[in-house]
Amino acid sequence: MKFQEITEKEYKKFWENHPLKTFLSAPEISKLREKNGWNTYFVGVKKDKKLVAATMLFSHKRHFGKNEFYSPRGYLLDFNDKELVDFFTIELKKFIKEKQGYILRIDPYVIYKERDIDGNIVEGGIDNSNVVENLYNLGFKKVKTENMEQVGWMFSLGLEGKTEEEILKEMKPNTRNIIRKTEKFGINVKEISYDELDRFQNIMVETGERKGFSVRKLSYFQEMYNLFHEKEEVKFFITELNLKKYIERLQKEKQEKEDKLNSLSDAKYNDGQKKGLNNEIEAINKRIKESEETIKEKGQDTITLSGSMFMLIKPEVIYLSSGNYEEFLRYNSQYLIQWELIKYGIKNGFKKHNFYGIPADINTHPKDYGIYEFKRGFNGYVEELIGEFELPITWHYKLFKLIHKLKGEK
Repeated sequence: MKFQEITEKEYKKFWENHPLKTFLSAPEISKLREKNGWNTYFVGVKKDKKLVAATMLFSHKRHFGKNEFYSPRGYLLDFNDKELVDFFTIELKKFIKEKQGYILRIDPYVIYKERDIDGNIVEGGIDNSNVVENLYNLGFKKVKTENMEQVGWMFSLGLEGKTEEEILKEMKPNTRNIIRKTEKFGINVKEISYDELDRFQNIMVETGERKGFSVRKLSYFQEMYNLFHEKEEVKFFITELNLKKYIERLQKEKQEKEDKLNSLSDAKYNDGQKKGLNNEIEAINKRIKESEETIKEKGQDTITLSGSMFMLIKPEVIYLSSGNYEEFLRYNSQYLIQWELIKYGIKNGFKKHNFYGIPADINTHPKDYGIYEFKRGFNGYVEELIGEFELPITWHYKLFKLIHKLKGEK
């Protein structure tokens, strides 16, 4: 086996055919990092002139001219091939040391232990404890979940071999009913262009301020669009609702219920049904009034409800970012966006719809448990990755750890 630097073209070809590939390990991501002062290296291992392992490495200066190295979702290799993992790691340490590096961080796209929809470990399922153990033996140290750079726990829905009807049937009844209501409302899911990305950004900013999380700058979304959209590997969506047409639908629904109410006799056994219809008519009247007031307030018929960003790199569709305008949360338009992308995934041969991040250890009902509950409604399973690890390269590692601790940094 021979360790060596490889070209971006070689890496790209290897990445495209590797089972552990994801957007974070795509070579296009290097363009984003480089704009923020990182350097990029592509390295690999060849056996009989064939590439059998590779990774994309980023580095940037931290203290005293020493470099931090990071391999996003690296490595790309068979982690059960202990000989290969060991050889690659030992050679990487030498390479990084030559480049004045003091640390290597990795967060492999490898499942730790297979889990079910409730987050419980599946008996006899996937178990990569041996992979973790080998990383420890190589000198890697586990990074705390709260300090990880990337998502460590995800929620996914398998699409392979499934029809739209089967997936809809397997959803939680409440989720299925909400999807049908959003379709009935006439909500439109619209893919937006580069020139409209500010609309998505505005939604994200409003959501971030409300929920207390930081939002990436518009330039990030623009750069992701430029890097991935040509091959339809990234898509941005917003949901819109034409309130005049929505009111027309409500008025038609109201008339149908009034007609049904008027057709009922005064017999005692109809009292319950009459009461239910009257409550439904009252609720419709409320929605009509709210919609009319919104038109008057906004000065327009069509309103924007929410926005989402998806990465579409086979085998999975990844639900990466989303936001909602608080005043229009009642329309539940995010359910419709998910359903539209699930259908897209089925139609275009994707194996998985990845709802992406959920809180760790969900059975303890952590903060943001509602994020998991929303995703769980679509059916699927919890995925726990093996996590992030850091490998000390030189004695500077302990010194810089102490400096970061004193400064209150990660």
